[in-house]
Amino acid sequence: MLIGELASVTGTTTRTLRYYEEEGLLECGRTAAGYRVYGPEAVVRVRNVRDLLVSGFTVENVKSFVRYLDSDLPEVFAYAESCAGHYEVGARRVAELRERIEALTRMRDTLVRRMPWLADGPAGPAGAV
Repeated sequence: MLIGELASVTGTTTRTLRYYEEEGLLECGRTAAGYRVYGPEAVVRVRNVRDLLVSGFTVENVKSFVRYLDSDLPEVFAYAESCAGHYEVGARRVAELRERIEALTRMRDTLVRRMPWLADGPAGPAGAV
């Protein structure tokens, strides 16, 4: 299938697919005219890449899972000695996200201390803009 077809089937954009290709997450062939062409396995790969990104992994993190991207990913990755490196990738990412959440929580708390009417949401006092 051509890049536009793959984008349509996977709910993404052609720009995103070209980015995945640049990052080594997706491979394509070329037609005689130079158009990108993908096999049916590309659909599963793109969906897995998107799923991992939505799960909180970065593109760099996803690269470490590249050999698993052509088949359905398990809902839960079982820990085994053979996947210790992948465990480390996940553990680092969870730690990074935890730090970001804590920083955002501190920022929110500081803002609410300065503007207490925001504690229950952005509605604010009557007539505020």
